[in-house]
Amino acid sequence: MPSHIQKLIAEGEHQQLDFKFGITDSKKIARSLAAFANTDGGRLLLGVKDNGSIAGVRSDEEYYMVEAGASLYCKPEVYFEMKEWDENGRSVLEIIIPKSFSGPHSAPDKEGNYQVYVRVGDQNYPANGVLIKVWRKKKDPRGVYIEYTTIERTMLAYLEVHEKITLSGFKKLSGYTAQRCEHILADFIVLGIIKMNYSETGVFYTLNPEYRFDR
Repeated sequence: MPSHIQKLIAEGEHQQLDFKFGITDSKKIARSLAAFANTDGGRLLLGVKDNGSIAGVRSDEEYYMVEAGASLYCKPEVYFEMKEWDENGRSVLEIIIPKSFSGPHSAPDKEGNYQVYVRVGDQNYPANGVLIKVWRKKKDPRGVYIEYTTIERTMLAYLEVHEKITLSGFKKLSGYTAQRCEHILADFIVLGIIKMNYSETGVFYTLNPEYRFDR
């Protein structure tokens, strides 16, 4: 019968699961910890290669690197639990990061500048200004109010025809500042009218499939 770790490995890497052969940089692991905490939570399996084969944890130092990543390089600190499993004589660390409600959490990028990260699929991405505003608006007890001016209606009609739009595209369409466009996009996301999508080429916005625009 497959063990707990074998069952997890069989899932493959996804939005709530990542494999790590080893850790050599506390700042780098901090980005993963922050991304999981900011999104839906998840697990890191330390001692497992990208292809799912079990290599085992190579050094006790790796535990301390995770601890340093969470406490020293995540702002605010990210809470995690750790369990150690034996797989045919090889040690695998299961690092469990719950979804955080005290964030957003930031971590240093490759240049040492702190950024907020999110987990999308099996990748970590820096959160953009729209998503930061979405988080803030969701916490605002006043809620969100949208005034359907010509610009808002034009954007929805554009999405019906072209299916997606970027922040720069909306800025060009509306003539508004990037800041104002971010607020409008964030309002529509909070209300479930549009969705934010990530790709390797950038972020774009689409209509929520459940939404129907009544002309």
